[in-house]
Amino acid sequence: MKRISIFNVFPLLVVVLFIIFGFSTSVSNTKYKCMIQMKNYTGEGAYIIISLLDSEGNYQKTLYVHGDDEEWYHDIPAWWEFHGKKRQNIDGITGATISGGNRAISIIEIDTDAINKGYKIRFETAVEDQEYYKGDVELEFTSEAIKNKIEGNGFIRYVRLLPQ
Repeated sequence: MKRISIFNVFPLLVVVLFIIFGFSTSVSNTKYKCMIQMKNYTGEGAYIIISLLDSEGNYQKTLYVHGDDEEWYHDIPAWWEFHGKKRQNIDGITGATISGGNRAISIIEIDTDAINKGYKIRFETAVEDQEYYKGDVELEFTSEAIKNKIEGNGFIRYVRLLPQ
């Protein structure tokens, strides 16, 4: 009778474990074209943080950062408290600041399962030697809300989101 050794079974065990754990279910994201129109103001370009918040207002994810000089991130205190602790990599989701009267279009990705579940999207703005607006724009992440033009309360005139 032939003996089965661990060395004969090990490759089969590795293949079985790979099949079981190697294929994880990926979260499906929806891409949105995000257009930000700034109000006319004088001064430096605005740093804008776009974040996903849960139903209780807790930061879940940084979706986009307009302003790539990390030296000034602490001037956006509410977001910095979240980002400064987590230190997530935001290199792939940054762009230039946006000056007064200008507009910018960026692509943000949001977990498809978050829509109509009480999540919010917050746009925070700060301009050097001027104001900081924690909720310049804050909208419920619902299929109805993303169809509308959302007016800003600070440096942002309005924001539009368009599913891609």
